[in-house]
Amino acid sequence: MADTDTGKVVRVESASPPVGGLDRFFKISERGSTVRIEIVAGITTWLTMAYILFVNPAILGFAGIPDLQPLGLPFAQVLTVTALVAGVMTILMGVVANYPFALAAGLGLNAFVAFSLVAANGLSFPQAMGVIVVEGLLITVLVLTGVREAILNAIPMDLKRAIGIGIGAFIALIGLVNAGVVTNTGATPLSLAGELTTWPIGVFVVGLALSAALVARRVKGALLIGIVVSTVLAIIVNEAKDLSIWGNGIAAIPDGVVDTPDFGLVGAFSFDFFSALGTATALAVVLSVMLSDFFDTMGTVIGLGGEMKMLDANGRLPGIKRVLLVDSLAAAAGGAASASSNTTYIESASGISEGGRTGLVAVVVGVLFLLAMFFSPIAGVIPPEATAPALVLVGYFMMVMVKDISWSDPGIGIPALLTIVMMPFTYSITNGVGAGFLSFVVIAVLRGRWRDVHPLMYVVSAIFAWYFVHGVV
Repeated sequence: MADTDTGKVVRVESASPPVGGLDRFFKISERGSTVRIEIVAGITTWLTMAYILFVNPAILGFAGIPDLQPLGLPFAQVLTVTALVAGVMTILMGVVANYPFALAAGLGLNAFVAFSLVAANGLSFPQAMGVIVVEGLLITVLVLTGVREAILNAIPMDLKRAIGIGIGAFIALIGLVNAGVVTNTGATPLSLAGELTTWPIGVFVVGLALSAALVARRVKGALLIGIVVSTVLAIIVNEAKDLSIWGNGIAAIPDGVVDTPDFGLVGAFSFDFFSALGTATALAVVLSVMLSDFFDTMGTVIGLGGEMKMLDANGRLPGIKRVLLVDSLAAAAGGAASASSNTTYIESASGISEGGRTGLVAVVVGVLFLLAMFFSPIAGVIPPEATAPALVLVGYFMMVMVKDISWSDPGIGIPALLTIVMMPFTYSITNGVGAGFLSFVVIAVLRGRWRDVHPLMYVVSAIFAWYFVHGVV
């Protein structure tokens, strides 16, 4: 078009949607998303992980264990700090790292705190939380010195893919277990539930069928729709059966909406565990917890980065140091608030599967966690059978990377297999990563290709060897 004043030809750009402050800050359009998609993804992620608000208090309170329950922490106080730390640190992850990664109290580590440190070793909860604070600070130092990122970069690409696939299988198994479809009957380690005609499993089946159909039809918000519909169905069934199916306010119309949070546990930690356990034992305990936290996060971040298609050709996630820094600080913050170590959640993949690509997802999740401190009666309505279908389908999304592994090379294929199967079969991301690392190094050495292995892989594998032996002993 000619400028009538100057006579110059001026290029006129085609109209495009205005870019707001949120878009610019989080680079939403740049990553191929929209504000609406990010909000839906955030809600979806929160719904799939809201169970921790009630599972964490149950574990740290020794719920259902009469002999230990007097030693446990108060349910209401643990719920408050669980929501508080998860909310603050997840928002920090979104703002600082700009990734859709949500954090909350880590399952496994909370059980270690309760049953190993407190119940078995006789520590008080403040002392046990002191262990968590120390390991979180140590991991933070490893991040700031670049050690944690260097280890990530030393992992072969195929093993990184295997970690993501293993996490997908693990997530799917968690979903099936939460739904009550897969159980441990004693006859076999894992088995199909003896009774598949119960109402809770029926809710799961309906939710899975609906969510799968919506995913197949490429409906946006499919997982969220499935969770909401399943929850409504569960409430209808439960009310029709006079609340005889789910207890503790699950799948029930809440009596109230708002509850007052109790912050009594914030700051209730102590470093007296060194004198209580002895220096050598205390250091061994801290190292064990640190290894689990370290590699759980590493595996999770790699898996989530792969799901987002954000990894570069070498399997590196841009800005990974900021992610790891927030995650490390979250571990220390969880201990300081008596919520146990907070870590990046694999359930973040549910929001990513809905199209979430930026830190706005994490901010939404964090805000919902903070609101949950006040609206815990509503948060407690969602049954695990309603979120289980989302986890199963997330497992499917992450399994597609299996085609990219070099299965024809036994030096890659065998470690990849061990990585993938050990995660769900042992219920631990750390065990899967360790098995993959150790087998990769051993096979490389035995076939005379030891020079092809990054030196840090030898160091990490040696640490894993100690970890496995220490666990057995």
